[in-house]
Order: sequence, then C-alpha cells, then structure tokens
Amino acid sequence: MRLKVEFTTEPFDLDEAPAHALAAREVIEHADLDAVDVGPFGNTVEGGADAVLAAVDALLRKSLGAGATRVSLQVNVVGEQR
Repeated sequence: MRLKVEFTTEPFDLDEAPAHALAAREVIEHADLDAVDVGPFGNTVEGGADAVLAAVDALLRKSLGAGATRVSLQVNVVGEQR
C-alpha cells in the first residue's frame, strides 16, 4: 500500500523556521520516501506504508520534542506499493 501524508507543525513563525519545523524537515529528508514536498505552510510526503508510518512516528516524536504545540496531518491511501 502507498500512502500520502500532508502535515503542518505549529506554532508558525513567518520570519524563520522554528526548531520543531526543522526537526520535522530533517526526519522527512532522511526517511526512505518516494516523494517529498516541503513548504512554508504545509508538507507532503509519499511512499510505501511502512516507510511513511515510520516517518510519521519519528516526525511526531521529534517535532513535539522540539517544541511543536500542534501537529496536523492527513493520511490518504493512494495506491499499491511500487
């Protein structure tokens, strides 16, 4: 199964990326994912279910540990594993 996750971490800071956003970005950039789109207001990742779920677990733990007060995410099944 392939999954697509859209997520944001808060609180927002438009002047510079907060520590929790940088922690989330680091997790995603080092995960074994097929597609990653990191932006200032939302991020999207896609890949096999195991890789995506492992990345989401690490993302939640690291971004909350780095000061995120809210993490919003949406998970969609987008197809079968490639």
